[in-house]
Formats: sequence, C-alpha cells, structure tokens
Amino acid sequence: MILSDSAIRIRLESGSIGLQTRPDYDIFKQIGPASVDFRLGNYFKIYKRDRVQIIVPGEPIPSEAIEIIEIPDGGQFVLHPGQFVLGVTIEKIKVPYDLVARCEGRSSLGRLGIIIHSTAGFIDPGFEGTITLEITNINEVPIALKPGMRIGQFAFETIHGTVENTYDKRVGSKYMNQILPEESRIIRDLY
Repeated sequence: MILSDSAIRIRLESGSIGLQTRPDYDIFKQIGPASVDFRLGNYFKIYKRDRVQIIVPGEPIPSEAIEIIEIPDGGQFVLHPGQFVLGVTIEKIKVPYDLVARCEGRSSLGRLGIIIHSTAGFIDPGFEGTITLEITNINEVPIALKPGMRIGQFAFETIHGTVENTYDKRVGSKYMNQILPEESRIIRDLY
C-alpha cells in the first residue's frame, strides 16, 4: 500500500524515513496527497559523443567520454531535444527496511517533455544517498533545467514480510551513499 500524506509526515517527523535537504527548503510543505516532492541538484553528467563511438554494457567507458558539469544556483542547464543526461537530487534519502520508495516525475514537467528516469525509479529498502536522475528531453525544443527546481516526487510503499537482504547489506550494491550523479556500474555486476 502507498503511504498517504499523513503517514509520510509521521514517518518524516519520527526519522523513520530519512530525507535530508538544504536548510532553505521545508520538506513538509512539499508533501502531496501520497508523495513528497524533491529538487534537482547542481551536478550533471553527460556522455560526450565525440569521445566514444559505442557503449557496450559491461565494458568500461573511457573517463574522457564522461563530463561532469556543475551549474551554480540561479543558473540553468539547457537540455536539447533528444539529449540524455544524468542529474542528481538535492535531497538525500534513507529508505527504512519496511518500505520501498519510487522516484517519479512531476506531471507538469512531463507535459513539457521532460522524463526524469528511464527505468531506475525503484529505491530499495536500506538504500541511502542521493538519487541519480536519467533525464531526457523528448520535446522538439530545448528546455532549461534550473538547480533547485522541484523535478520529481518520492512515493513510499509498504513491504509485506521481512526483507532479509536489504540494499545496505547486500553484496554487490553499487550505488550506496552516492552523492553525485553516478553513471552505470554494470561492469561490477555479479553474474
């Protein structure tokens, strides 16, 4: 079952759901009927087409093919039509063992053509860190993204039963405690 606004508020107030943000942002004012909004951070990673001809999942990507860009507060990152970038949340989330979280886009931005995750919208019990956003512009015109803008929302669902292998204890958890947008670590998969 998805947590309601009152259940989210209780969990945030008790510290059961960890959601750290900057002091200038009142997370409680961002609670919707069944989710809480989060904001876009200042860092983006882009894949440089002129530095890599093909990406083969499981094979290393040359470091020179990935560029990290920091956009200052008040600045903007222009996302061009069809462009894909990795972004990051300002908020750092800590998911308790009895919940999963979902990272979803805001409909107001979806109506402009912004997608914030390709497939990675699921956040496991025990995960802690910022969330890497897989941002794509499917519109036909460029769109300006501004650090600090509300870009998505977290919804929380209860788990039936006890999780025996939480993300923070699982062998092979690749993204625990991430701070910056993190590119794929599929090369570290245990096959």
